[in-house]
Amino acid sequence: MPRKDYQTQLTDLRENVLYMSEVVMERLRMGLDALEQKDDELAWEVIEGDEEVNQLYLDLEGECIDLLALQQPVASDLRMIAASFKIITDLERIGDLATNLGEYSLDADQDVFPEVDIQELGSLTLDMIEDAMVAYDEESADGCYEIADRDDDLDALCERASEIVVRDLIETELENNTEQEVETLLQDVSRLLLTVRDLERIGDHAVNIAARTLYMVENDDELIY
Repeated sequence: MPRKDYQTQLTDLRENVLYMSEVVMERLRMGLDALEQKDDELAWEVIEGDEEVNQLYLDLEGECIDLLALQQPVASDLRMIAASFKIITDLERIGDLATNLGEYSLDADQDVFPEVDIQELGSLTLDMIEDAMVAYDEESADGCYEIADRDDDLDALCERASEIVVRDLIETELENNTEQEVETLLQDVSRLLLTVRDLERIGDHAVNIAARTLYMVENDDELIY
């Protein structure tokens, strides 16, 4: 296969990875909107849209395998393909977590613990993913380190949110509530804690993307471990 075609394949792979990230980020935005608006129709759109993300992953996996098997790339090209393969794995998992948000929103009949700002946490994770993909596209090592630093802030906010939920639950007077009311409260608490946990995990996947990008750009595995 001519070298030009090989380079075109590498360019196409990068563009397709960026396209997958756009689809995944849109799913995440929709999941957050479904939670905020209590929109069942939007929630189902997110849930059913996971099939598209999975198919994108499989298609890109095939592209990576073909490049590795047929072109036998070395050095920077090999790192680019390997990093892209790992990045699409993280994107697919972010898509799964966005689907979780859609499922949580179906059970969210009312706002509980309004002092926990899920939308703020969601906005931070979206920014991290977007900036991580910019670093991948522009091959920016500095951008990769910045994402890793910002994850500490997200982790702290998620920990604080979980502490608020648990503290408020402990302080809630339950003895005068019916068994059904207690069960509903516990379900709401569980859903909110899962939401916070999933947003924190999305931040971790953004760091993974930055780590693989740094490896691609500088052959540096510092952020991977």
